Amino acid sequence: MAVDFRNQTTLITGASSGLGALFARRLAARGSDLVLVARRTDRLDALAAELPGVTVTTIGMDLAQPGAGAKLAAAVAESGLTVTSLINNAGFGTHSLFHEADPQRITDEITLNVTSLTEISRAFIEQLRAHGGGVLVNVASIAGYQPSPTLAVYAATKAFVLNFTEALWAESRGTGLKVMALSPGATATEFFDVAGQGADGGTTRMSADTVVDLAIKALDRRNTPPSLITGARNRVMIGASRLAGRRVTLAALGAMMRQTERR
Repeated sequence: MAVDFRNQTTLITGASSGLGALFARRLAARGSDLVLVARRTDRLDALAAELPGVTVTTIGMDLAQPGAGAKLAAAVAESGLTVTSLINNAGFGTHSLFHEADPQRITDEITLNVTSLTEISRAFIEQLRAHGGGVLVNVASIAGYQPSPTLAVYAATKAFVLNFTEALWAESRGTGLKVMALSPGATATEFFDVAGQGADGGTTRMSADTVVDLAIKALDRRNTPPSLITGARNRVMIGASRLAGRRVTLAALGAMMRQTERR
């Protein structure tokens, strides 16, 4: 059953670019009002100007700061809005050997990818469940399905997102709220401008439009899955890694990342 986004208000984090901006465009076209959150308010305002016919509220906030989840909830409450759907898209990765990574950068990564996502989910999930008919999408990654050398912290944070979201899927059954973890592979977004171009391991990047379209198609299904790996090749790769076992998979991933670094 297709999600009816008319008369809904969807909060999207990390909405200034990439998957977040595309979710905003797709859901606005489906009639949803929006609350767009990111650090770069100029981009949010420009995006809002592209979306006639719906009400768009922009909130400039750095969700990598401690307590950001509570601050965001307070800002939404002060605006008098009731959030009925939530896309937790904000996140970033660090690509390096762990012992060479900047300690503060690691802390920010965990705060944004794990702590703020959890706090935001908790702040709004009661509203989402009370409304019924909305969605909660937490953006994970195929990196969350196995340890990833040179992306150690990022992969670990996405493993949390995957397990956390699937648990919420089970808890929310029968409430009318559709919950899903979205796990893209390498995607053509600004992610690699931050993480580093070698973070994709040399694999082909899927278009961001395709990822978002697949996600919305899954949400429109009568039985939305607890998690979605986008793309047949990504699903085959994760399936193969499970069959191969963790030791073999780690050796293969480590060799792939070392080869990428030498290019």
